[in-house]
Amino acid sequence: MALFETLRAVRLPGLFGRAPDAAHDDAIAAAALRSDRFREAREHEWQRLERIVGRLEAGSLRSLSDDDLLALPVLYRTAASSLSVARETSLDAATLAYLEALVQRAWFQVYGPRQGLGTWLARFLGGGWSAAVRGLGLDLAIAFAVMVAGTIVGWLLVASDPSWYGALFPNEGMDPRVPGATREALHATLFGQSGESGLGMFAAYLFSHNAQIAILAFALGFAFGVPSLLLLIQNTATLGAMLWLFHGQGLTIEVIGWLCVHGTTELFAILLAGAAGLHIGRAIAFPGERSVLDSVAAAGRRAALVMLGVVLMLMVAGMLEGFARQLIDDTTARLTLGWSVLALWLAYFFAFCRTPGRLS
Repeated sequence: MALFETLRAVRLPGLFGRAPDAAHDDAIAAAALRSDRFREAREHEWQRLERIVGRLEAGSLRSLSDDDLLALPVLYRTAASSLSVARETSLDAATLAYLEALVQRAWFQVYGPRQGLGTWLARFLGGGWSAAVRGLGLDLAIAFAVMVAGTIVGWLLVASDPSWYGALFPNEGMDPRVPGATREALHATLFGQSGESGLGMFAAYLFSHNAQIAILAFALGFAFGVPSLLLLIQNTATLGAMLWLFHGQGLTIEVIGWLCVHGTTELFAILLAGAAGLHIGRAIAFPGERSVLDSVAAAGRRAALVMLGVVLMLMVAGMLEGFARQLIDDTTARLTLGWSVLALWLAYFFAFCRTPGRLS
């Protein structure tokens, strides 16, 4: 027994099997050999990918050949596949770390954004937004006609039966703007508000309310645009009802001035949102030669750009409604401001026709 223990202690080869330390060393050597062979078989592709990615990161796109640019997505997928194999087979940590870093860098060049926020915003405001709006030509015409019709319908409904006013313009009893109100009461709602506090909170409420209408008009476009048009009619019918009310007391010009300070921007934004929703609805109903998915995808990209601008317009409208309209008490000044703002919007959308680079 003592001899047996002694022989086990010294681990004589060939008698009691190979020593555990030697077997462990052999396993490490085999793993290292496997990792080396794996890397040698693919390293030239990794190095080429690293070189292409390095030049792209340095902004040296022109120094790359067409072959390199065409090979970039293929090399990226090959490197990603190699990383997956390396993880499954538990290759050495250095190879794993190298591949993880390389695949991450390549992903940003293949799929990541091509420009920073500042560059994207400059292109958006420098022509991308206006080009997207001009791309809604027919939809804008239809939405505008519907809004005009909605205003006329609202006017005619309350003119034929004043009880329609309550349905179109809900009133909780505190608002003096109701049928039968005196000229003095209506006049007081248009002027003398400059000393009121809480205008900032009022502006925030108005922005939230108008944004909900615009977003609904856009989002409901998927149902072939019909709900978007109905929402435009409902929203402008309240405008027609209000115009009828003030017209009856000889305050037509005054209420138009009161409304146009913010209304030229607000109604324009809602018009764009409704047209964007209709644009998507038409793409679904009439895809043309393209498939429905391709048609909707193209319409959706254009409509999304328009809606980003709509949010900006509603912020401007909220500020004008919450502050400028209340602080300016003169009808002529209100009309001048409102129509000047509208002229600026029209000039930007339809006179500023610069074609931007791709927004991505």
